[in-house]
Amino acid sequence: MRSETRDIIAAIEKSITLVAQRMDRETASYRLEEFNARVEDPTLWDNPEAAQKLMRDRQVLLDKISNVDALERDLRDNIELIEMGEAEGDEDVVAEAEAALRALRDVAGKKEIEALLDGEADGNDTFLEINSGAGGTESCDWASILARMYVRWAEKKGYTVEMQSESPGEEAGIKSVAYKISGHNAYGWLKSESGVHRLVRISPYDSAARRHTSFSSVWVYPVVDDNIEIEVQDKDIRIDTYRSSGAGGQHVNTTDSAVRITHLPTGIVVTSSQKSQHQNRDIAMKALKSRLYQIELDRRNAAINEAHESKGSAGWGNQIRSYVLQPYQMVKDLRTSHETSDTQGVLDGDLDGFMAATLAMDVSGKSRAEANAED
Repeated sequence: MRSETRDIIAAIEKSITLVAQRMDRETASYRLEEFNARVEDPTLWDNPEAAQKLMRDRQVLLDKISNVDALERDLRDNIELIEMGEAEGDEDVVAEAEAALRALRDVAGKKEIEALLDGEADGNDTFLEINSGAGGTESCDWASILARMYVRWAEKKGYTVEMQSESPGEEAGIKSVAYKISGHNAYGWLKSESGVHRLVRISPYDSAARRHTSFSSVWVYPVVDDNIEIEVQDKDIRIDTYRSSGAGGQHVNTTDSAVRITHLPTGIVVTSSQKSQHQNRDIAMKALKSRLYQIELDRRNAAINEAHESKGSAGWGNQIRSYVLQPYQMVKDLRTSHETSDTQGVLDGDLDGFMAATLAMDVSGKSRAEANAED
């Protein structure tokens, strides 16, 4: 067997080991038996919400078990094919099995990253907020480009995207926008995107075609589900209503339905501008609870807490990622050093590589490049 093939096998085995460890494989079968016993309980659906959560948790565990089993089976089968092909001198069989192993290495690597999404709220839906920063119209346009990028990323994942509120820029783009993104591990994937994003490009708004630098901030908060209790007292909030433009453009379908909730102890402000004022109150309150829950998560995690305390304003010195379109093409994450020259692919939603690098760093305390250098 060629040394390159042995290296590929070793990489697959390493990924399988990590996935098995993260799912606690030794106890997985017992946990599945417990789930199956509870599913057979005739009173299960007396509480539909609890039943649905149980079914989701059971399916997640089933998927994890089947993923590990499939990886091990495919690895074993292709190793046997290579050994058989080498014994019989059949180079076609060997080449086909080696190609299958290379593809399996990629699949195993993706499963390894997904296995890192096991934080307390990683499986939850998420709120995503984008705010323009230093740079005026340029930054408002940059904020709208970021919004499009994340919407495209979410759609590629099969997630549902709901706009919660939007404030348009005075000349172009948006001052701010908030989305709710729903799907398994939505928060786990997107949590690494919190921070300031910097764009360098030739400005389409500059008649002299000069290069401009723009900043926008992205902040991500998990949607709090019914199993997480967050108490918000009436005396701690102020609720304001204001006029909001509906679908159809500026000054069209203007109503007083938009809702702004201010949490007085923390200064957190959340808004929602859908058609129904009652719906807006509910959406804004959920967003507030999610923000408060994020603060609690930050307290438990010193690294995340430090990042949030030092986030500062959306401007120089606070960025986590740079998107350079001129004079060269490069997107680089300043935390992990992960980079790519495929700037258009990134702006079209190809973000998994950046998210995966940050997830790996959060677990190991090292960037992926540092970890690989030690192997």
